[in-house]
Amino acid sequence: MIESFDGNKNNEELHLQDSFPWQRGKFYGSYEELLGRYIVQSVLENMRPMSLLDLACGNGLLTNMMAPYFNRVVGVDASKTHIAEAKSCYPDIEFIRSLAEDYMDDNGFDTITMVTLLEHVQDPSNLLRACAKNLASKGILIAHVPNAAAINRRISKIMGSLSDEYELSPFDLNVAGHRRSYDLSLLIQDFHNAGFEVVKTGGVFYKMLSTPQINWFLENGPWEEGGFGWGRVGEENSKDWRQAFCDACYEFGKERAEDCNVIYAVGRLKNRIIE
Repeated sequence: MIESFDGNKNNEELHLQDSFPWQRGKFYGSYEELLGRYIVQSVLENMRPMSLLDLACGNGLLTNMMAPYFNRVVGVDASKTHIAEAKSCYPDIEFIRSLAEDYMDDNGFDTITMVTLLEHVQDPSNLLRACAKNLASKGILIAHVPNAAAINRRISKIMGSLSDEYELSPFDLNVAGHRRSYDLSLLIQDFHNAGFEVVKTGGVFYKMLSTPQINWFLENGPWEEGGFGWGRVGEENSKDWRQAFCDACYEFGKERAEDCNVIYAVGRLKNRIIE
């Protein structure tokens, strides 16, 4: 049974989500752009084709990257500003302003994505349960969240810039609007509490530096000159070494999901069979 939601509280939540300034590409542009592309890649590696519902679509950047792989795409976000920008930038995609738990489509979707949504909401399991109503009979839901146990956060704890891996920074609270921290076990628990079977988990990008640090590293490193430590000596022009480094961090992260910057779970409703 899907629990009902209070209309007044939902209106308050819409206004709250509008108040947070974070959007993809606005902060730490180089790294966030790369991370977004790898998140999309992880979705495409796990998706079920035909239809996509992208919940918390933001300004539509990632929705647009995924759109060519589906016949029907809908993006939903609580922010009036983000939805207006998405509609302006990508007029061929259907974008709707709504809280994720309020949106309803009678046709159902083969793939539902939640890219960094669950850490923002009041009750993640209740949200997952509510959004399950939009799954097609053999549909899957893929949820990505920042990983509190990521290797860079554990390093930050040791060096003293974080008191605890699960600590929410002022940026997390006031710019990004986070309400909680996740690791893989907590993410899986929320799926189970919502009545989902987790069929796969994974990680996106093995990141040893904080986001400001790696963004500086990507933008200012001598990647074009190459040479020792930045590429292969004598083969400076053989490839884009900056891209090769990032691709390697993504591929290596597949082997170390629990250490990655972002983690994800793929779920299906219990008693449903995916062929």
